[in-house]
Amino acid sequence: MTHDYRTTPEALDRLTPLQRKVTQDDATEPAFRNEYWNHHEDGIYVDVVSGQPLFSSTDKYDSRSGWPSFTRPIDAHSLTEKVDRSLFMKRVEVRSAGADSHLGHVFDDGPADDGGLRYCINSAALRFVPVDRLEAEGYGEYRRLFERSDDTTTPKEH
Repeated sequence: MTHDYRTTPEALDRLTPLQRKVTQDDATEPAFRNEYWNHHEDGIYVDVVSGQPLFSSTDKYDSRSGWPSFTRPIDAHSLTEKVDRSLFMKRVEVRSAGADSHLGHVFDDGPADDGGLRYCINSAALRFVPVDRLEAEGYGEYRRLFERSDDTTTPKEH
């Protein structure tokens, strides 16, 4: 099944002022005062604009940065990267591939055992879909990320 994860006028109209500022104007929300920095429920995080699946709670960790941090996206093709030279430094900006929403930045100071990357993402760019709502919201194919092997209690690798 293919999905069209584009920005539409209707999707933009549904955004809060903060969501619009972050996703459309490349803003950054305050650290430690955002919805998902300390969120621990199982599920996936999708682009608030288009609904494109971006990150899984199975790859979320506490980076102590005050923003939700992930070691990898669900699918590398769901993101695009571009050089960001704002704030007098060179960083790598992360955007959603479908809607071109500004999400945050990726850094190379993440957990070494998980590839060493830290996707530092604005909560305002995300919408959380809990595991028990995946099918109902059209994301049933991602349930596999949360299925457990018979002999272990950790989520499956993806």
